[in-house]
Amino acid sequence: MDTTEPVRGRFPQTLVYQAARLYYLEHATQAQIANQLGTSRPTVSRLLAEARASGVVRVHVRNPDAGEMSALEQTLVEQLGLLAAYVAPSIKNAPAGQLLGPGVANALQRSDLGPGDALVVSSGATVHGVAQQRMPSLPGVVLCPTAGGVEEPHAHYQTNEITRNLAAKVHGTPVLLYAPAMPSPALWRVLMDDPVTQRVTRLWKSAHAALLGIGAPPHGRSSLPSVISPNDPALLPAVGDICARPYDNTGAPVVFSGVERLVAMELDDLRRIPHTIGAAVGAEKVTSIMTAVRAGYVNTLVTDSATAELLVDQGSQS
Repeated sequence: MDTTEPVRGRFPQTLVYQAARLYYLEHATQAQIANQLGTSRPTVSRLLAEARASGVVRVHVRNPDAGEMSALEQTLVEQLGLLAAYVAPSIKNAPAGQLLGPGVANALQRSDLGPGDALVVSSGATVHGVAQQRMPSLPGVVLCPTAGGVEEPHAHYQTNEITRNLAAKVHGTPVLLYAPAMPSPALWRVLMDDPVTQRVTRLWKSAHAALLGIGAPPHGRSSLPSVISPNDPALLPAVGDICARPYDNTGAPVVFSGVERLVAMELDDLRRIPHTIGAAVGAEKVTSIMTAVRAGYVNTLVTDSATAELLVDQGSQS
C-alpha cells in the first residue's frame, strides 16, 4: 500500500530530497526508488516533479554552441560597428519569429525603455512572428506602428495588429495608426491634419527604440507590402526596405511612384533613435542587412548563425 500521500498538497521535503538524491545523484530508476521508499512509481514521478518545482533540484540546460555564438556576436559588433548583436543557432525550417524571439526579447530588455518611452514597430513576417513570442514586461512603454497598413491583405503587413499584439506581450500601451500605407492625395492631406495621426508622427520623431524587419531586395520576393511593386523599374536599385521604404546599396532612399504620399517613418528618423533593433535572417537579406547597418538605420542586430557567418564573410571582403 502506498502511504506517501502529499501533505496539504505537498510532499514532506525530506521525502522529496530522498527521491531527488536517489534519482539525480545515485542514478536509481524510478522503480528502484519506489521500492526503496515503499511507494509507487507514479508517486516517485510526482516527488521528482515537486523537487524541480520547489527548487530542491535545479536543472541547468547549457547550450554547447553558446561560446561560439558569443564569439560570433562579438565579431559582428566589432566588424559592423553595432551596439549589440544577438545570434541564435540556425535551425532548418524554423519560423524566423520563433528563432529570433529570445534575441529580440533580450535586445528590448537592454534598450533602457521606461514608462512613457516610445517603441516604434515595423511590419514584416519576422516582426509579425516575433510579436507572438514571449517578451519582457515593459509597463508604461508606448508602442506605435512605423507605417500605415490598414488595407493590407496579409497579416504580417497589418501594422496595427502587430503593434497591438506586441503591446500585449510587453504590457505596454498601443497607439495605433488608422491609415493606409499609401492613401490618395486627398486622403493623405486629411490624415496629415488629423490629431490621431499627428500623435503617431510625433512618436516617430521622439522614439527611444525601434523593432524593425529588414526586407530583401524587392525583385524576386514573394511577399511585399502593397505599396512596393516587384515589377516597378524605379525599384531596380533597391537592395532592401525598412518601414516600407526601399533603399539602394548606399542606404539612400529609393524614389518611386507615390512615395510622397507614403504614410511611414522616414529612414533618416531611424538614425535619431538610440536603439534600433533589426531582426532578419536569410542569405537573400545579407546585403539588405549590411547596408541598413552601415547606413545607420539599425544599430542592434538579431539574426541566426548562418546569416551572421555570411555577414562576417561579406564584411571581411569589403
